Amino acid sequence: MKNSLLTSYYDGITDTTHGESYNRILRYFFPEFISAFLLYSLPFWFDAYFIGQLQSTSTYATLGVTNTLIHLLIKVAEAVSVGTVILSGKFNGAHEYKDVGRSLRDAFWLNIMLGGMCASALFFGAYWIYYAYGVPEKMIGLGVPFLRLQALSLFFMFVSFSFIGFLRGIKNTKVPMYIFSLGIVTFILFDYLFILGKFGFPQMGLQGSALAGVVRYAVMTCVGCAYTFLNKENRKYGIQLFSVFKDISYIKRLFVLSLPIMLDKALMAMAYMWLGKMVCVMGKEGVAAFSVIKDMERCSILPAVAFAQVITLLVSNDYGTKDWEGIKTNIKKVIFLTSLMVFTIVVIFTSNAETIIQLFDKKAKFTTLAVYAFPILSILGFFDLLQLILAGALRASGNVNLVVGVRLVILAGYFLPISYLFSHITFAKPAMQFVFIYGSFYVGNALMSLAYIQRFRTNEWKKNTI
Repeated sequence: MKNSLLTSYYDGITDTTHGESYNRILRYFFPEFISAFLLYSLPFWFDAYFIGQLQSTSTYATLGVTNTLIHLLIKVAEAVSVGTVILSGKFNGAHEYKDVGRSLRDAFWLNIMLGGMCASALFFGAYWIYYAYGVPEKMIGLGVPFLRLQALSLFFMFVSFSFIGFLRGIKNTKVPMYIFSLGIVTFILFDYLFILGKFGFPQMGLQGSALAGVVRYAVMTCVGCAYTFLNKENRKYGIQLFSVFKDISYIKRLFVLSLPIMLDKALMAMAYMWLGKMVCVMGKEGVAAFSVIKDMERCSILPAVAFAQVITLLVSNDYGTKDWEGIKTNIKKVIFLTSLMVFTIVVIFTSNAETIIQLFDKKAKFTTLAVYAFPILSILGFFDLLQLILAGALRASGNVNLVVGVRLVILAGYFLPISYLFSHITFAKPAMQFVFIYGSFYVGNALMSLAYIQRFRTNEWKKNTI
């Protein structure tokens, strides 16, 4: 007979026999957390802060709504990079070095094609993208040149991820870390110079942010390419980028491998895009409030992002030894640690919400709305961390299709229609409309979590489906 969820959870977090110790889990966690903070939080905070100094709500809102689209395309590029890691890692482990070189070649050209298509869509469709969002005309005028310059930045990002994935696949994790770090430093420096017009540079505002992104990913591409070809240890892979024109079958294989990963990563990113569109009914102040709360939420949830990587590592290893009890115990311990850390960050943010938000809202146009909504949404945000950890554990146990399927069904069957409904209902207080629209996303995460928990309550999760 199964224990209740609370009893099972308590037994798991106090279990000293099964799973990893808390000390070991934390040793895995801290490097992942630092990487997540440097890559996914710090640059965006600096970028938003510099834009906030321009004291334009429309400009800040345009940056926020555009970043939801950029986030989606980053996830697409990451998916191909993960596919490259899998293929090159498999061949490298088998000492099939020529196939490792072909993996880089195929990743390079697949990213050239995908990056080129995405960049072209952004450049030529910039106006219609903002029009579809439903943002005010002033934001469209600000966004079109910004997005067209971002298109070039994204193209370089796709290409740079080819080399990052290859290096990770051959177990060289330090150089990718150095490349990312160099890119971040480059971005923050030029972001400051270009946006605010410091040290003789013209003040470019929003377009300065996009140009800093171009410099960032161009530098990463050049450094990644130079290291890959100049390092003597990589010569054994026989890398010939232009040999692709003799055989494209491997490109198709990499694309097929990356597709489910791409879909999985894109679904949640698309949900944020939809949220931004629904909030547009509240005007530029609503979009700006959405932007700052989104950034605060993503920062507070960083421990969950890092722990999702840790649980994937732990579950994948324990799955090979069929340590079922160890897997469940580790999941409960990780959820416990994640909850403590996220709760601590949320308390700090909530206590200082007005001060933090005013860093980006110099005219106090959307501070009141954001301060009202953030504590309520932060409570619901628990379900976001829960689904992140459970989804990572299920992927590691081979339940990739289940994770994608659950996300697709709940987002399409619940989140889209409910959030649309709330965006078209007249509320007595506009702030409540904002909370209901944004909160519907977290309720969707709660439904996902229930589906994942139910999967673990049966023995079906043990049957590897990939």
